Amino acid sequence: MSQEIEFITLCKNKVLSGHTITQEEAEKLVNVSDESLHFLSNAANEITREISGNLVDVEALINAKKGKCQEDCSFCSQSAFYKSGIDTYKLLPADTIVQNAKFSKDNGVKSFCLVCAWRGPTQNDFAQICDIIKEINDKVGIEVNCSLGFIDEHMALQLKELGVKRYNHNLESSRSFFSKICTTHTYDDRMNTNQIVKKVGLELCCGGIIGMGETRMQRLELGLDLAGLSPEECPINILVPQKGTPLEVQPRLSLSEILRTIAVFRFLMPKTILKIAGGREVYLSSEQEKALLGGANGIITGGYLTIGGNSPVEDFEMISKIGLEA
Repeated sequence: MSQEIEFITLCKNKVLSGHTITQEEAEKLVNVSDESLHFLSNAANEITREISGNLVDVEALINAKKGKCQEDCSFCSQSAFYKSGIDTYKLLPADTIVQNAKFSKDNGVKSFCLVCAWRGPTQNDFAQICDIIKEINDKVGIEVNCSLGFIDEHMALQLKELGVKRYNHNLESSRSFFSKICTTHTYDDRMNTNQIVKKVGLELCCGGIIGMGETRMQRLELGLDLAGLSPEECPINILVPQKGTPLEVQPRLSLSEILRTIAVFRFLMPKTILKIAGGREVYLSSEQEKALLGGANGIITGGYLTIGGNSPVEDFEMISKIGLEA
């Protein structure tokens, strides 16, 4: 155990001095014993505090178009391939979205993300989204982010011109596991969209989902690929099995495995906002602060795409309780 602690400290100091840990070092970190996990989380927290301070990035999102997605992602209850029983709707009216953005801002939230369940927007859908963003800018004045699926360079440039700060397009899983969760598009399709986002100068939000049946080393593989993209933000979602999907009986990931993943992702991406997103209330419950004191420095508040979540008031109280700021 003492050798592991020495190794964790060595890697922490390497990261804090501006260097990148190697794949071999990352493999050793992700496989430290459970007895050393506390030291790994503490080291990840030190990296976070030293580089990013005490600020926690708090974001709200709206499921602006729900369900009937033509992709077959096996974790997603919004896929038209599965009978999940969720309610569905087309793109919400602008007034509804603007009201949600205002509610978020009034509750202290700094950024608001528009999310749509489709492969990518049609020209008509995209024009409506652009009009909605303009209304939010004019009437609310909150930072706007988007998650609209596959977009081309022209669309990405339009979003940038409208003042959109960040575009979300998750890798979802590692390359070696991807074919087990999706067959209607490829890992490279997702990588290509992320490259477009970076090319036009939008900030990139890119993460994935853990707990879908992948191995620990495949979680590390995802982390290494994400680090290669240098995203400004990385959401870490934890699978909440959804009725009717192929993963509805997937066993739960342990708390220690979740904390281990967050910590190592921090070593790999020391400057990135690591955001604990979907599943945090289900899996971490009263121990969510362990993630925020173990490498994470961002949260999604107020609920997710198809499941509820903590209210902004609850989340701000939690952040304050552990001596952090939002």
